[in-house]
Amino acid sequence: MYKGIQMSITVRKNFVFDEEVAMHLEEMAKEKGQSMTSFVEEMIEEKYGSKRVKNRVEAFKKFRGSATGIFDNETIQSIKAKKDV
Repeated sequence: MYKGIQMSITVRKNFVFDEEVAMHLEEMAKEKGQSMTSFVEEMIEEKYGSKRVKNRVEAFKKFRGSATGIFDNETIQSIKAKKDV
């Protein structure tokens, strides 16, 4: 592999859609000037991006209160003030 170039591997997946859903997919892909494959890839990446952000927010919320009590109700400012004395 060349340095700095990321090569992706394609994987074939077969899906079975309801006839109406398949027609909707074809119509939406045509409207965007994309193949159905690239349209579905784009939709999945958008959805996954939203999921990833949601997961990060949830992880942050869990972490947010985990460091309380370390300084026995002191703030950073009060610790700095004591240090300057």
